[in-house]
This record gives sequence, C-alpha cells and structure tokens, in this order.
Amino acid sequence: MKGSIILPLFVSVVCPVVHMANVFVYGTLKKGQPNYFRMQDPANGQAKFLAHARTVEPYPLVIATKYNIPFLLNEPGKGQHVQGEIYSVDQNMLEFLDKFEKCPKWYRRTKIELEVQDGAGEGENTLKPGSIKEAFVYIKTEDEPEWLQKPTYESYDAKGDHGLTYVCPKNRSPE
Repeated sequence: MKGSIILPLFVSVVCPVVHMANVFVYGTLKKGQPNYFRMQDPANGQAKFLAHARTVEPYPLVIATKYNIPFLLNEPGKGQHVQGEIYSVDQNMLEFLDKFEKCPKWYRRTKIELEVQDGAGEGENTLKPGSIKEAFVYIKTEDEPEWLQKPTYESYDAKGDHGLTYVCPKNRSPE
C-alpha cells in the first residue's frame, strides 16, 4: 500500500503531464526564416513540427511596418490560402509565443482550420495530406485600413521576390 502511494507521486514528478497545443506559423517563425531559432530554443519550451499546411479559408497576408513584418489580417474570406507550418507546442512555448507576438496587443491567438499539405512523423500522430486540422494562429488584432490595400501573399519568405527584407526590431534581437 505504501508503494502504491509513492509510485503515482514518483511518476508525476519524473514524467509530468504536458499539455500540447497546435500552432500554425506563417511568417518569420517558419523553418529557414529569421526567427525560426526561437522555435528550436528549449529555453522557450518545446515545439515539434507536424506538417506543412494552408489555411482553409483565405486571409490577407501582408508585409507592413518599417520592419517588414508579415501580418495575417482578420479578414477571413479575403486574400489567399496562406501557406505555413503546424507545430505541436507545450505550455511554455505557447506562453513564449504569446509574448513574442505581443498577444493580445498586436496579435490575437485564435483557432482556424488548416488543410494539411504533408505530415511528419510516423503512426497515428502523422497528419494525413488533405485532412483538416485546427490550430492556433496569431492574427493582427486591429487592421490598419491602409494595410488592406497592400499586396497579399500566399506564402512568406523574408528574402522573397517582394523585395521587403525583414528587419529584426530592437526588442526582438537574439542577444
């Protein structure tokens, strides 16, 4: 009896329960982009790549501000089916991303539906191409009216042919 009381305590300390959430990234946090290193930094939490995906509903993805930041505007049905990546993240990473994205001041974290393009992993955790998956995404809280006049993009690349090179704001410096 004594062992049965200690065992659950031991298991919960050694293997704490970690709740994971799915997050869709479409900008500088994607693989190969300027802030991807933040997704890999264990100090920020855990992030496991699940699949490439695109939004089921079109959204305007624009590049704005003097830093050329990609923004997904809260105008579902307008724009394009935006390409990005789905990650499974732990609570620490979700909290880090909220701070990094200045949620809720600049962005609102909301759930949207995504169509899986390809999946990583094996077995039952693999996301099937063509399947619909729900994930959190960071959408601009309030649209700047002039931003709706900007070109929209299906996919973001910091060094894309749009000619709008991303500039890391001082408060987001890796140092």
